[in-house]
Amino acid sequence: MKLKEIYELAIEMGKQVDPRGEETVNKIIEDEKEKYEDLEGKDKEVFDKQRLENPFQDTRVLYGDMDQEIRSVMVGVDFTTGEVVLADRMNEKGKKVDLMISHHPSGLGIAGLHEVMHLQKDVLYEWGIPINIAESLMNERIREVERRIKGRNYNKTLDAAKLMDIPFMCVHTPADNLVNDHLKGLIEENELDTVKDVIDMLKDVPEYHEARKYGSGPFVLIGSEDRKAGKVVIEMTGGTEGSKKSYEKMAQSGVGTVIGMHLSEEHRKEAEKHHLNYVIAGHMASDSVGLNLFLDELEKKGVEIIPCSGFIRHSRNK
Repeated sequence: MKLKEIYELAIEMGKQVDPRGEETVNKIIEDEKEKYEDLEGKDKEVFDKQRLENPFQDTRVLYGDMDQEIRSVMVGVDFTTGEVVLADRMNEKGKKVDLMISHHPSGLGIAGLHEVMHLQKDVLYEWGIPINIAESLMNERIREVERRIKGRNYNKTLDAAKLMDIPFMCVHTPADNLVNDHLKGLIEENELDTVKDVIDMLKDVPEYHEARKYGSGPFVLIGSEDRKAGKVVIEMTGGTEGSKKSYEKMAQSGVGTVIGMHLSEEHRKEAEKHHLNYVIAGHMASDSVGLNLFLDELEKKGVEIIPCSGFIRHSRNK
């Protein structure tokens, strides 16, 4: 596959299962095209042209020739300079790495992370929270995250990839959309009476089963296995943690149990205050599910997958 084909596939798969629906996602692209046409001079010169075809600001080809043929990819949840050196060392030893794919974003991907959080407004609305309340809660949180990430060294890993001349991309929200959609499907297929039923459902997912061997499998963070599950929802896409104030509204809208990748302490306190059950599925394992659903399509095209950096590879092609 060419690098451009891998990039386009990630975007397309992410759009197909986006909670907002493809029509809304495509409108984001059209709005960006209008903004671009109105720009002039230096403002137009620095515009990120990937926005003209990609609605996911945390998913980017950060370095590489779009027409390069890719036969092998090294995939990890987080990439640092260390993983870049590892890829270069593998190339030296004859284990070819044509492309590095990181799940968590770098470069422009992390700079635009807060923008994909708007997706969470539609998720909250889907759970029964009025859209005006969802927008108010999320707008405040989005500004907070934007302020927090502005001082980061966005390009540290990217600069290393350039020095080693190894193509580099990140695939974040499309993969998160895929795991979110996959688990929603499992919830619909299973009869989940208690929180234990939720845990048992997750244990049957290969990536979560594997994570249990390393002490990072699913567990109940808030509540207990014998409690009624009630309405079960998935909190796994939309950039990063949403508003801690949303848990009160979720409880009021009838949500009983939330399945998430991870939860900060201040968010935990709010969820517990409003009597929600919260199941931690596992961060690396959940990211791995989403990545695997994408990478299986690459594998079908003959691309070799080299897992590293917390990524649990499981092929559903077998």
